[in-house]
Amino acid sequence: MLMTDEWVTILEHAEELTEILLSSDVVISYRNAHTNVYSDSKLAKSIQEFTEMKERYEEVQRFGRYHPDYNIVMKSIRVQKRELDMNEHVAALRIAENDVQHLFDEVGSIVARSVSESVKVPAGSAFFSDSSCGTGCGTGGGCSCSA
Repeated sequence: MLMTDEWVTILEHAEELTEILLSSDVVISYRNAHTNVYSDSKLAKSIQEFTEMKERYEEVQRFGRYHPDYNIVMKSIRVQKRELDMNEHVAALRIAENDVQHLFDEVGSIVARSVSESVKVPAGSAFFSDSSCGTGCGTGGGCSCSA
């Protein structure tokens, strides 16, 4: 690929957009929420333990009820997840993550649509879906579309 003046200009604009996004209130809120979660050593340890339990859960899922630790792992993962879900810092981080994702979805959609209406944009966000069911047309879902 040959680097042209046009490419350089596009890359410069992309860097400008990156700086704008990084200095936005949404991203700053996300960074603050992330810091609040991971600066709390007890909470960070709980998250690490949950991550390890998820790995055990995936192992147990391969064998199902026949795995000797099935009941222990299933109960433990639900208890740990509930504890994390109830933590106010974790909840704030999840909200901030969703806000950042919505911002990126919107920016991606604007860029794609500026090129052409036929440019495909991931339909993972119901917020930007053009489908009547709100889930995109790859799901075969409520809008009766076929996958």
